[in-house]
Amino acid sequence: MTTPAQTFADALQTLEGSGDVASFVSSVFTSDAVLLRPETGQELTGTDGARQYWEQYLAQFGEIRSEFSQVRDADGLGVLEWTSTGTLAGGGDISYTGVSLLDLDGEGRVTRFATYFDTAKFSAPPTV
Repeated sequence: MTTPAQTFADALQTLEGSGDVASFVSSVFTSDAVLLRPETGQELTGTDGARQYWEQYLAQFGEIRSEFSQVRDADGLGVLEWTSTGTLAGGGDISYTGVSLLDLDGEGRVTRFATYFDTAKFSAPPTV
């Protein structure tokens, strides 16, 4: 049986390949979901907020692919540990790791999403 966290992980990989944000959002998020970007302090809500969040995510990359080393579910919480690899929109390769937390409703849909990663990989290297 596929768990809600695995369903999310599979849907994210499909999103990364297709760019179809609307299908992704409608398939995994509740209409009142909260999405947090701790690295920017941004909090987005609802379907429009989820769409904006994932459009911003994809816009950073020329291409991106996430692989999941841990996918866990426990009592309404999904935990994903991942490595994403690809190219940045402005050129250059990127590979970074992080953790995403999913609060899940009784039907396995995401009510709250937060992801944590090292933002230094997105910064230009210091000039000497």
